[in-house]
Amino acid sequence: MANHEANRISGSLLYYLPECPSENGHFMKSLTEHLVLNLPDRMAFLNITPRVDEIVRKSGVQEGLVLVNAMHITASVFINDDEPGLHEDYRKWLEGLAPFDPSPTRYAHNRTGEDNADAHMKRQIMGREVVVAITKGKLDFGPWEQIFYGEFDGRRPKRVLVKVIGE
Repeated sequence: MANHEANRISGSLLYYLPECPSENGHFMKSLTEHLVLNLPDRMAFLNITPRVDEIVRKSGVQEGLVLVNAMHITASVFINDDEPGLHEDYRKWLEGLAPFDPSPTRYAHNRTGEDNADAHMKRQIMGREVVVAITKGKLDFGPWEQIFYGEFDGRRPKRVLVKVIGE
């Protein structure tokens, strides 16, 4: 750790790792930022692609990867189409698989004083994180792909980690 150079960029740390040159002589960079999201609904989906894209741009990484992961056990990050009908289908499907029921009769987890067992299950289904390739300084998506934050127990602040690494 002593051999790296770190620069602050508006609250984030951008690391240059000179001890790790790639085959073409470029040095690896790493940038970590946290998005703080507080959605007003219990279940909601938010397209965070523009924010991730801005972090990738700020990192200066031209070739690499970005990890985007929900840092809370009742939230998710996933990739899909930004189409409102699909989002409504997700809501209905997830509610059918793990219906919201705050009572302790349906879910053992709710016997601990919590009321969000369904949110834990919805997160498990939708996933914790995504990794996207960065090519020529841009997110390298397939057609229609976008990055979404999925909230299943909203109305409080939660963090999303965005970690860019590459050269």
